[in-house]
Amino acid sequence: MNELKIASDSRDLDSIDISARRRSLIAACSAHAVHDGLTDLIYVLLPIWQTQFSISYALVGLLRGSYSGMMAGFQLLASRLAKRWGRERMLVGGTALAGVAYLIAGQAGGLTVLLIALLLGGLGASTQHPLASSIVTDTYEAGGGVKEALAQYNFAGDIGKTLIPGLVGLSLLVMSWQTSVTLMGLLGLAAAGLLWYLIPAQSDPASAKRKTTKTVTGNGSASGLRALLLTGTLDSAVRMGFLTFLPFLLKSKGAGTAGIGLALSLLFVGGAFGKLLCGYLGARIGMMKTVWLTESATSLLILLAVWLPLSGTMAMLPLLGLALNGTSSVLYGVVPELASPGKREHTFALFYTGTIGGGALSPVLFGRLGDVAGVPIAVITLAAILLFTLPLSWQVQKGLAS
Repeated sequence: MNELKIASDSRDLDSIDISARRRSLIAACSAHAVHDGLTDLIYVLLPIWQTQFSISYALVGLLRGSYSGMMAGFQLLASRLAKRWGRERMLVGGTALAGVAYLIAGQAGGLTVLLIALLLGGLGASTQHPLASSIVTDTYEAGGGVKEALAQYNFAGDIGKTLIPGLVGLSLLVMSWQTSVTLMGLLGLAAAGLLWYLIPAQSDPASAKRKTTKTVTGNGSASGLRALLLTGTLDSAVRMGFLTFLPFLLKSKGAGTAGIGLALSLLFVGGAFGKLLCGYLGARIGMMKTVWLTESATSLLILLAVWLPLSGTMAMLPLLGLALNGTSSVLYGVVPELASPGKREHTFALFYTGTIGGGALSPVLFGRLGDVAGVPIAVITLAAILLFTLPLSWQVQKGLAS
């Protein structure tokens, strides 16, 4: 009887574990999709805001960079506060704050209010990456399947980038941008409520005792880690800079608001599959070869986006998205191998902060270049800068080999 009772309790415990894992993954994927969608929605709105408020490209870059800068700068603080207040509360609160920020932006009648709203949105978004990814890791580490779960989590972010900007681009045909932005604010609040419901109140302590997976520890290569951080920063800077200029590039070729929304959706669809494809490609042929392939292709395709007519540019955007986003998944997978023992989470935080910080500064710096030399020159400069990642990836490979 006792053995039967123990077996029954074990099955019930496993059932609870599976339910908690699924709910945690759905919650993290939902948070990633909504946050990334709201973050990249700004690209659709930038040309509208430029016309609405009569601002320069430098100020356009400032608007974009303010959101990303807050998101990058407060990630480490969000991780520290989560230890005191709890990851679940911080993630729900951050998502709600992002929704409130879009509600404020929808009522903005001037540049100052809009900038404040974007700063608040970036502050709320700073909770998502470090906390949602750690929730997935912790809940799946006990039973295995961490990499697969994180792959689904990353893929969900790109789905959000595809759907939300595309839907808003279409909605702008029938409603004002203020109404569309307000609806996105309500979406953020609804997502916060969903997260509050989905995330398990506390992890099952018994699952922690049954951990079977091993923590990945690296060799602590300082030079390789510095090269990786710089590679990721340049890659992110070029990606965010190009995304900032793409709507204006398409507008100069004759694209309307709906066309710009469709173009971003095409780019992000390619990017979503690029993260999956390049992850497998990196495992087969190695990090350095994959980075050389994706970064060279990205540089070439960015140049083609400048020179091709609108129809040609639209046709090649999925391929550009595949190469543009694919590199990040390869670099992210190398972080644990270069982290010092016991500093994996800290190393991930540094990598996130560096890459997002580079993405935040890029629109401001290259926005100024766009004002002085024009959008095409600024975009061509981005394509050239991306080639610096090639020798840096060789240095990363040396760190892995050591």
